[in-house]
Amino acid sequence: MSTGLNPKRAMCLRCLRAQSSCICAWIRALAPLAQVLILQHPLEIHQAKGSGRLLHLSLDGSELVNGEQFEEETLRRLLYADVGGEQVRPVLLYPDTPGEPRESRAQALPELSVPTRLRLVILDATWRKSRKMLYLNPLLQQLPRLPLIDPPASQYRIRKAHRADQLSTLEAACHALAQLENDEDKYLPLLQAFDGFVAQQTSYLPAEALNDPPA
Repeated sequence: MSTGLNPKRAMCLRCLRAQSSCICAWIRALAPLAQVLILQHPLEIHQAKGSGRLLHLSLDGSELVNGEQFEEETLRRLLYADVGGEQVRPVLLYPDTPGEPRESRAQALPELSVPTRLRLVILDATWRKSRKMLYLNPLLQQLPRLPLIDPPASQYRIRKAHRADQLSTLEAACHALAQLENDEDKYLPLLQAFDGFVAQQTSYLPAEALNDPPA
């Protein structure tokens, strides 16, 4: 006889997903030259289609912090913490957005030829929520912004995008790191594994969801 109770699903303590939908098979251990800081919007924490945690688990030494609005001193420490006594410059992986006041636009980029002296700051959020994170955190607005050069089309077909060239968090980060390190091949294993992650998540979706037009 049923007790009416719903026992908790067994969870993977590494990827924080149900073991039946564990994504650990797609983790690829990579060592970026730059420091990587992922600021994850709270709505992404339990988002099954989100790629931020897979990115974090694959990049050695990366830091993932959850939040929408951060206490200023806490955020300052995250952005400007030295590494081994050496000053590291933060750069934000984010495009210039139309309509921003001139005073809030990105600062000039620092020297990019030595990625070990950089901290790549990534906002793991939807486009709308990432803009809100910028608005709520003036320190993020002040960071120099790293543009992607000739980014490829996204393979992230399981989430709606505002533009055809809008990449997932994982894709954008991989292409940015490859650009900084001038090494197009280094992050291919993770991008290829990401295809498997997308296929896995797609298998959980109803057929009609796959035919939705982009937002």
